[in-house]
Amino acid sequence: MPEISIVIPAKNEASNIAALLDEIDAACAPVCDYEVIVINDGSDDGMGEIVQARMADHPNLRLLHHAKSGGQSAGVHSGVMAAKGAIICTLDGDGQNPPSELPALMAPLRAPGSEAIGLVAGQRVGRQDTLSKKLASKFANAIRSAILKDGTRDTGCGLKAFRREAFLALPYFNHMHRYLPALFARDGWEVAHVDVTHRSRGGGASNYNNLQRGLVGIVDLMGVAWLLRRRKRARATEAARKE
Repeated sequence: MPEISIVIPAKNEASNIAALLDEIDAACAPVCDYEVIVINDGSDDGMGEIVQARMADHPNLRLLHHAKSGGQSAGVHSGVMAAKGAIICTLDGDGQNPPSELPALMAPLRAPGSEAIGLVAGQRVGRQDTLSKKLASKFANAIRSAILKDGTRDTGCGLKAFRREAFLALPYFNHMHRYLPALFARDGWEVAHVDVTHRSRGGGASNYNNLQRGLVGIVDLMGVAWLLRRRKRARATEAARKE
């Protein structure tokens, strides 16, 4: 049974996926027992076939298919549902999240006395994106932080680590991946932050644009604010059985 499940939602990343998987193996093999789950989110560029062929020589690699694209949150949710590890790490399939950051990301959840931590959120430093993307992200993060007060400067970073069972207890909705710090805190979990590097996309094109993010973000933000007002007041823990 793997300790860590690494979940990668990806759509049309045929030019990036093989190198990304090689980097994950190099970063994680010395650290822990792990599996890698790629969610093929309706790709039509042959990405699924690349991963399928690789599985013959990588028994810890798994592939899930969405018949049609469901988006990043749907991909993460499918991967977590199928995962065998108690700790989940996520990263984007475009190669912009360096897999070398994974050991630092999972470390707070594996440390002794870390039972209260539910989520470790990566925070991009030196972001390698277009100016328009960086400005749009900065504006969205400022609005989100002011309303939700989630203490996170960069919820859009794909590098995250969290406890599987805690994630599955969260309310599931489209685009929920942008609000994980607020949702974990709502359920009484501590949220840790780790600065991570960021790099330019290796190939292909982004599946999202600023207008798409902005339009759905307004509705999502109001919905999450509503959920927080109905915050859970307690999280149950089971007492150890006396022998």
